[in-house]
Amino acid sequence: MQKGIHPENYRLVAFKDMSNEDVFITKSTADTKETLEVDGVEYPLVKLEISRTSHPFYTGKAKLLDTAGRIDKFKNKYKKFAKPSKQEE
Repeated sequence: MQKGIHPENYRLVAFKDMSNEDVFITKSTADTKETLEVDGVEYPLVKLEISRTSHPFYTGKAKLLDTAGRIDKFKNKYKKFAKPSKQEE
């Protein structure tokens, strides 16, 4: 391991998944101004949108996107810019 390239300020930090309120504590150098009390101990808090407890790959629950509706919406939006086909001329 090279000397002088790794941070020295590791500390225990609470990471909170905002989608399911799961909290886990690990060492990190992440900078934050918020704190969270866990089991009577106050930790710096980092909020996450998704973590291992809510990610579809780990939970096995895939989210279905309405791709057909999105494609139709796109086509309708840009229909006015389409060049007329030879059949319409």
